[in-house]
Amino acid sequence: MTGEEVEMIGEEVEMIGEEVEMTGEEVEITEYSKFYIPHSKFLLYHIPNSFDSIYNDTMNKHKHANAWVVSTNMGYGHARAAYALKDLAHGRIINANDYPGIPEKDKQTWLQTRKIYETISRLKPLPLIGKTAFAIMDSMQRIEPFYPRRDLSVPSLQLRQSYHLIKKQKLVRHLIEKLSTNPLPMICTFPIPAFAGEVYDYPGDIYLVATDTDINRAWVPMDPKKSRIKYFAPNGRVVERLKLYGVRPENIFLTGFPLPKEVIGGPESTVVHDDLRARICNLDPNGIFIQKYKKTLETELGPQNCTFLKKHPLTLTFMIGGAGAQRALGAQIITSLRHRILRGEIRLNLIAGTHKVVEQFYLQTIKELRMQRALNTHIFVPLWEDRQSYFHHFSALLRKTDILWTKPSEMSFYTGIGLPIIMAPPIGSQEVFNLVWLQQVGGGIPQGDPQYTNEWLFDWIESGGLARMAWNGYIEAPTHGAYRIESIVTGEDIKLEKLPLIV
Repeated sequence: MTGEEVEMIGEEVEMIGEEVEMTGEEVEITEYSKFYIPHSKFLLYHIPNSFDSIYNDTMNKHKHANAWVVSTNMGYGHARAAYALKDLAHGRIINANDYPGIPEKDKQTWLQTRKIYETISRLKPLPLIGKTAFAIMDSMQRIEPFYPRRDLSVPSLQLRQSYHLIKKQKLVRHLIEKLSTNPLPMICTFPIPAFAGEVYDYPGDIYLVATDTDINRAWVPMDPKKSRIKYFAPNGRVVERLKLYGVRPENIFLTGFPLPKEVIGGPESTVVHDDLRARICNLDPNGIFIQKYKKTLETELGPQNCTFLKKHPLTLTFMIGGAGAQRALGAQIITSLRHRILRGEIRLNLIAGTHKVVEQFYLQTIKELRMQRALNTHIFVPLWEDRQSYFHHFSALLRKTDILWTKPSEMSFYTGIGLPIIMAPPIGSQEVFNLVWLQQVGGGIPQGDPQYTNEWLFDWIESGGLARMAWNGYIEAPTHGAYRIESIVTGEDIKLEKLPLIV
């Protein structure tokens, strides 16, 4: 497939759906931060000014801002992990495929790669061409079966292609040379910048954050036994997988996936505890789960008085991936929940991220269902101008979310803050592993038939089943990945429990 063909397909994908007349405007309110919400003259959630320090053009003033945090705009997963490490970033988080001064050749190479991935992901629902194209791409990213344990250190085709870009086309060389003038520890959330750091002799330490519950061979260098890259593993399976690929054990740290600190509240998890108490009340209206585990809940979270803890309506947040796939599923959810939304029984957030075409698709669906009166009261379609704004405000939105419905991407790890996750069909082999992991920890469950969401979803709520998943996720999934990574990079001792090596 040529670059020109990919570009043409991409343009066709962006044109899917008719243009919807918009009345969006940017709203600025002095007490609160600013972001874009269509058809609205008020903010979806009040977000204090203190959040505005997360991303700006000035240097990061956090006491631990002594590392280069390097990500890419290749889907949301890698960027989301980098965002959680913002306190470590010296200055701003760096996107290896889009930074001031990036050579045009590098920029075009990254852009073509991203277009291919996003286009094929969007085309996957098409019966023949979509499924065939995706199957070819997914086979290159395939994760070999874990058992029987064996030597899996032979480089894959995908890895060889990455090294071809680095060595022959000098991809990322400019960035490495630029960062080498101030060789702080370099924390990468995408493999290629880390590999380039080794190839071009970056003087500082190099760290790589794995962003799924299992990873393929393309995450590890050509000669892993000689490599000095250190890994931050989100779970025990990744620790053991890295060993099969040949990474030396002393270069592997079991940290958990880095979740944003503002949804955690320090090593003591004060924010998680406050939010989980309120969430369990919303998810267990009949008190079935609360009564059964009352003593356990009170020991861990404090008194569970739901009369005072209900801080927001029952809220479901549906989100799709960075490529914009699965938006049709969102339309099915809106249709099924229509009457419950109009009656005020549930609030629905449809996360378009930074994709205007997705936002327009949802707004058109709401219009066709004659649900405009619920817009910005019980159904929201927030759109952000860029990824920084999106991540910045999404943390606050999650704190008011009771149920997260998403494909099993890196968002699977967010069950660690006590979020029950309804899993949309996985896209890609790594998401199949994420789905299995979520079920193992008890924090998620595959979706039911979207046409009957109004029935099975409320059965799960009335029985206390989703409250149990929220609790399981909090207890079983790692929560403090960002703090563990900070402790390793800075050498500061942060008191946290040791994670069990669960493979």
